[in-house]
Amino acid sequence: MSRKYPVLKASEVIRTLRRNGFSLIGQSGSHQKWRHQNGRQVIVPMHGAKNIPIGTLKSIIDGSGLPVDVFR
Repeated sequence: MSRKYPVLKASEVIRTLRRNGFSLIGQSGSHQKWRHQNGRQVIVPMHGAKNIPIGTLKSIIDGSGLPVDVFR
């Protein structure tokens, strides 16, 4: 399986996080904070229909503890 990161919008990332046990715990401006029961936490920027920058997406994926393939 490839480690190449997909190009995603915030809504797609949130859908994946929600399916994998994350829940919204707060929002500050356009940034949402999502937390898993085991304590993992990620911040997702909600900037309309724009794609999430690759560096930000890598940070979200690494922070979530989920494999890259779950986000495809």
